[in-house]
Amino acid sequence: MRRRDVIKGIGCSVAAWPLAARAEQTPKLPTVGFLGAATPSAWRAWIAAFVQRLHELGWIEGRTISIEYRWAEGSEERYAAIADEFVRLKVEVIVTSGAAVGAAKHATSTIPIVFGVANDPLSTGLVTSLGHPGGNVTGLSLLAPELVGKRLELLREVISNLRRLAIMGNINYPASVLEMREAQTNARILGLEVTTLDIKRVADIAPAIEAIGNRAEALYVCADPLLLANALRINTLALGARLPTIHALRDFVDASGLISYGPNFPDLWRRAADYVDKILRGTKPGDIPVEQPVKFELVINRIAARALRLEIPPALLARADEVIE
Repeated sequence: MRRRDVIKGIGCSVAAWPLAARAEQTPKLPTVGFLGAATPSAWRAWIAAFVQRLHELGWIEGRTISIEYRWAEGSEERYAAIADEFVRLKVEVIVTSGAAVGAAKHATSTIPIVFGVANDPLSTGLVTSLGHPGGNVTGLSLLAPELVGKRLELLREVISNLRRLAIMGNINYPASVLEMREAQTNARILGLEVTTLDIKRVADIAPAIEAIGNRAEALYVCADPLLLANALRINTLALGARLPTIHALRDFVDASGLISYGPNFPDLWRRAADYVDKILRGTKPGDIPVEQPVKFELVINRIAARALRLEIPPALLARADEVIE
């Protein structure tokens, strides 16, 4: 080898040393694995609230923290695969909700798991105590069963002579089954005739609504990722069948539903960011108490009401947190 080639090779190696050293010294950003049960568009407002709160706490996406998003798009079969992927990626925290929490817990007993939303985490075995969860799981619990009766009362304020009610729910989703049972119990206490619409997949939705006929004068829709991902489809069919709808999530009302009453989900996801912050700063998830909603919202869609030729009582409109005109 010629002398000048040797010198050139040495020079290139020396020039590369600082780059290699900098690469070795660059710390890996803490990584959050975000398992979304539905779609990015369905969860847009919730993600925005979560990321904004992280920013307020000093965690800036791409600079001080990395977030890996994965979407199940309403398919529970994808939960386990996504959770396993996060374990392989060695994320610092897994953030998710609902039935996906169980899949994440099954995948790991060491990586902290934060649920932004979960129904009755105590009885479902996600935690051993609300005050001191223990293990690697904590987060925010919904009050879904407790709010069912309130929703039916709101529905009767709009339809004073309501006698027949259809209840739609995904029977493959445990929280939805629980809400359906509560809705049936509360409806019968009110003297309503009940028809249940058992949904297992998207293809069940249209036939279920079309088969209602004159068996119902309103439709109670239980919240779950599958039905949320198909909210517009459900409400379009309900409007065509002249069925007023009542929901737990305002997202359904944004998609042409009539009324929603329930926890403010953006607020819950903001608070989920507080859990992530505490964990990344060293607090064990088992030492962070499970909390419940503190903000609730009543949303009414007057566009849907007009399409159904319903007059919303002024007193109810005055109580609404938001009226969609």
